[in-house]
Amino acid sequence: MRWIEPWYISYALLGAAAAGVIPILLPLTVARAAGPTMVGMVMAAFSLGGLTAPLWGRLADLRRLHRPLLVGGLIGLAAGSAAVPEAHSLVGLLGLALLQGCGLAAASTVAFLFIVEAHPQGEWDARIGWLQAFYAAGQVGGLLVAAAAGTGASRVGLWIAGGLGAAAVVPAFLGVPRVTTAPLVKRPSLVQPPRHAGWPTGSPHHMYHHPREGVVRWLRASMSPRFALLLAGWLASFAGSAAFFSLYPVLMQSEYGVPPGRSSMAFAAAAAAGLLLSASAGRWSSRSGPLPLLRLGLGVRLAAFLLLWAVTLAPLPLRGWPALSAFLLVVLAWSFLGVGSEAQVAELSHREGEGMGIFNAVTAVGAVIGSAAGGWAAGALGYAAVPVLAIGGSIPGLLVFIFWRSARVEVAR
Repeated sequence: MRWIEPWYISYALLGAAAAGVIPILLPLTVARAAGPTMVGMVMAAFSLGGLTAPLWGRLADLRRLHRPLLVGGLIGLAAGSAAVPEAHSLVGLLGLALLQGCGLAAASTVAFLFIVEAHPQGEWDARIGWLQAFYAAGQVGGLLVAAAAGTGASRVGLWIAGGLGAAAVVPAFLGVPRVTTAPLVKRPSLVQPPRHAGWPTGSPHHMYHHPREGVVRWLRASMSPRFALLLAGWLASFAGSAAFFSLYPVLMQSEYGVPPGRSSMAFAAAAAAGLLLSASAGRWSSRSGPLPLLRLGLGVRLAAFLLLWAVTLAPLPLRGWPALSAFLLVVLAWSFLGVGSEAQVAELSHREGEGMGIFNAVTAVGAVIGSAAGGWAAGALGYAAVPVLAIGGSIPGLLVFIFWRSARVEVAR
């Protein structure tokens, strides 16, 4: 209990709203009002908010606005969620989704700063681990809320998401530690892979590191061809999976005949299992290195997307449970990908915070591209095209890491 603080409750509620309720009920609400193409655009706008993290990080570092950013971000997320059911125009839905994403980014950016700047370095790992556990538990709870709401009560579910964000303001306002130290000249690289499944661009972990001033100079000095290759492979693979995740509840209902309540329950079960699997993945990475984890995670995810595509060829009544089983593998693969990618980036960038920030920015860009591309594919070609898009993105990433050891260029020192 010495590592847990009351303000962690804020991030449990944030995880429930942003990683649990919104990814299920926002696509369902938009699909019912405007169709699959619009779903992709709205979810891309939500992910676009993750790219504002450097702005919030700079404000936190230079102006010491940690608590206002946390409270303001929670309010923005809450207001955007509660207003979505009342929006009936393209501009309105895009603006509210962007507000949700920016609010999530602002609140998540300062999460680790409350630990790194207020506690000794020897306590960081334990405190960050518990903070992520609270966020992951919130995600599972939020997915269960979304399952209870289902399609018919998606408006109520989004209002609940708004209420969760508003409720998170109280412990955030009263319980966060006071941060009065001088601005950090350089943020330390924290290799703490996220423990929750899906939506990694919105996790507190991925909002801590971000590109800062001088990043171009750092790239010239430290960027190796292998690092560039890693980023390219990761961008393709993450964009492919983001295409599927952004449309998940609509896709499962329309293409596989799985109602939203059941698909949300399956997501919750997979997220809970992934939380348990992350610890084993971390131990494996320590023993064997990150490369086998990346190969395994990308291989499992590719096989799962191939199965999801093959299931679209079966009669509709036979698609449900095979599709849910394949999606379970998609989520569980993240336990290996999250651990392996973080460790590999830290190795190639020599644990430089700038390297981790560039990797997180590429992840956010992949989420934007994948969401928009998935919506376009579903609208123009049908929902069965989405797993094909995910397959096309997963193959380059897997090939990069299959032939990784054959790279001749050494990591820049």
